[in-house]
Amino acid sequence: MTTSLGIIVILGLLANRIFTKMRLPGLLGMLILGVIIGPYGLNWIDQELLKVSEDLRQIALIIILLRAGLGISKDDLNKVGRTAIKLSCIPGLIEGFTIAFLSMKLLGFTFIQGGILGFIIAAVSPAVVVPQMLELIDKKIGVNKSIPTLILAGASIDDVFAITVFTTFLGLYSGKHVNIGIQILNIPVSIILGVILGFLIGLIMIKSFKKYFIRDTKKVLLILGSAILLTAIEDLLKDKIEVASLLGVMTIGFIILEKTPKVAKRLSVKFNKIWIFAEILLFVLVGSQVNINVAFNAGSIGLIIIFVGLIGRSFGVILSTLGTDLNWKERLFCAISYLPKATVQAAIGAVPLSLGVKSGDIILAIAVLSILVTAPLGAIGIKASAKKLLKI
Repeated sequence: MTTSLGIIVILGLLANRIFTKMRLPGLLGMLILGVIIGPYGLNWIDQELLKVSEDLRQIALIIILLRAGLGISKDDLNKVGRTAIKLSCIPGLIEGFTIAFLSMKLLGFTFIQGGILGFIIAAVSPAVVVPQMLELIDKKIGVNKSIPTLILAGASIDDVFAITVFTTFLGLYSGKHVNIGIQILNIPVSIILGVILGFLIGLIMIKSFKKYFIRDTKKVLLILGSAILLTAIEDLLKDKIEVASLLGVMTIGFIILEKTPKVAKRLSVKFNKIWIFAEILLFVLVGSQVNINVAFNAGSIGLIIIFVGLIGRSFGVILSTLGTDLNWKERLFCAISYLPKATVQAAIGAVPLSLGVKSGDIILAIAVLSILVTAPLGAIGIKASAKKLLKI
């Protein structure tokens, strides 16, 4: 396993460097590297490392979300709050149901099968979106209207909606008694619980830092450990009630920034340094989950379904930003930023197949294809369009 880690780190840094030199997102190089050296390519990654891949990817995502929280001010959040809530649900719902109905026509799926597929695909990837939005904040691009913060906030909640609706359709397929009203009510409840838990952890961290002398490096470890435990709480309670733990993770950083801005600034620098390593693990391991042979099985119909779904999502983004002070260039940038898929699709794409859902193999193939198509498309689109569509 240690050999595999060494290969991932060295080749990951090299891939990042090459793609950056080509003026392409470095994360794209690391994703492609993961596909090449993963179990469906050269098979250079040890099976023991692949077994803990999900946990490592989760920790990497926690690190970048903590960094995001440490960079979101209260004023910015107040400015984008209402629009962020609309962005977190409307685009995903439109995309999910668009794919559901289209798959009924093109693949002969039932509505429930279509819903399962639609809401696997509908989840936007915070792993791809969040680092790029933080880069824009650091470069002061689009910050005059808090556009990176808007996308950060919306994308962090988007997955909650997608996974909740996916779980509902999966329950309907298995014949379980699913109260759709309760499931819909669970969404705001899970968001509120996530925020409350993140808020409480943030306050505990602040009080501890004020009462005891703790070096910044140890503060980072305490915050990171607490955030990991917060996500563990979600796993423990998932059979009873959903908790939007990733939103809670961002809340920890947000509270620390609000209460102790000087400390938050120092900690943000520390998390940026950790992210250099975490980023390589995250994107190479996400890439390693992609089976190109499975993706090819989706064929042209899979591509049509994905692209029509993206059109529906983009329409939802435009709809969500109506009535704001964003111009059409800025709305177009928001739509582009909401294209990438990766983490959720890699995590739950195979679930229907493992549970015996009819056409689960097709659902998996389209989920994998969506990563291959939209992660590069979205990553390149964000990088290429930011300076053209947003104010510096």
